[in-house]
Amino acid sequence: MAAGFRIIPRARKVAPDAVARFRDLPVANVSDVMSRMTAGGPRLRPMHAGGVLAGSAFTVKTRPGDNLMVHKALSLAAPGDVIVVDAGGDLTNAIIGELMLAQMIKRGLAGIVINGAIRDSAAIRAQGFPVFAAGVTHRGPYKDGPGEINVAIAIDGMVIEPGDLVLGDEDGLLCVPFAEVEAVHAAATQKAAAEARQMANIEAGTHDASWVDATLRRLGCDGLD
Repeated sequence: MAAGFRIIPRARKVAPDAVARFRDLPVANVSDVMSRMTAGGPRLRPMHAGGVLAGSAFTVKTRPGDNLMVHKALSLAAPGDVIVVDAGGDLTNAIIGELMLAQMIKRGLAGIVINGAIRDSAAIRAQGFPVFAAGVTHRGPYKDGPGEINVAIAIDGMVIEPGDLVLGDEDGLLCVPFAEVEAVHAAATQKAAAEARQMANIEAGTHDASWVDATLRRLGCDGLD
């Protein structure tokens, strides 16, 4: 099997019920319990009207500015999948636009992530189908390849394997490795509950911030009372 032009069957994917359990968890909480070591980078921003991205990764690696294999991915990805495209981060040519968006919605996909550019941004902003991308340009894509489907990709150091859990909200994008989904969900649920208690204490005026001075003393800060 030659690198450059290949389509690989996906061996596993995160279950729909696991995806659903992450929908109400802020990406920031998930990131915290993953030791803040993983992120899709600050360039990948939500381009849609609003709403959470959550689904199983269907990965595409393509030459910058070319969407041939993205078109193929549209016909192969299953409902609930998130197509994750590593287009090298180049913003010269758009990878998708309004027509491809309509196809994804029709097929019941959960969203798309593009390490690259989109076009028809007004149409994408006007609806709630999750689209994350690095930028916008009016220049359309080439359709010659090369490209690969269901290979491991990396975006800003974040490795995404086919079938991993992909999450996104207004704070950015995150991938949870397939084997870590259950443990991360349990920890993130606890984190969200702890933050809810902290918010209640803030509103009640009982929030304890003594840790700030304790940390400063440990670090040898001068001028503390």
